Amino acid sequence: MIKKKIIRRICKIIFLIINKIPCREGKVPFTNFLNCIKRFLLRKVFIKVGNDANIRPNIRFILGRNISIGNNSSIGYRCYLQDGAQITIGNDVMMGPEVKIYTTNHGTSKEKIMRLQPSVHRPVKIEDDVWIGHNVIILPNVTIGKGAVLGAGAIITKDVEEYAIVGGSPARVLKYRE
Repeated sequence: MIKKKIIRRICKIIFLIINKIPCREGKVPFTNFLNCIKRFLLRKVFIKVGNDANIRPNIRFILGRNISIGNNSSIGYRCYLQDGAQITIGNDVMMGPEVKIYTTNHGTSKEKIMRLQPSVHRPVKIEDDVWIGHNVIILPNVTIGKGAVLGAGAIITKDVEEYAIVGGSPARVLKYRE
């Protein structure tokens, strides 16, 4: 158990160092090699990292041990995964840059002052074949249905139906994929 924690921490540190290396598809010969190294390291930190997952530079996460990424999915530049509870990302998910996924919030009881409120942890699940646009914010306790499209800048406060195209703040259904 202790050995596994040490390996996890070492892999996380190495990942955070190499994660700052920029990669440009087709222009840097070692881009695929770099992604292989990132996947190898994150498999020691995350619950699961699927085959051909594409991890862009400068992603951030809190623990790592609560994150699962499916096959052929990508995490965009400068994304932030606050994994106080489980974050499940399905297969073939495309995530744009600067997406933020939150699983933790503070309690709001009027019986205690805010700084003494306990943290509340709720999972986020993103099903297969989802496209998440630039700068989307996904809040705790949300499920994104299969095939959904989240428009750039959307703030997702509740579940998104399968094949729905949503946008806005808070996000609302604009139409459905045909």
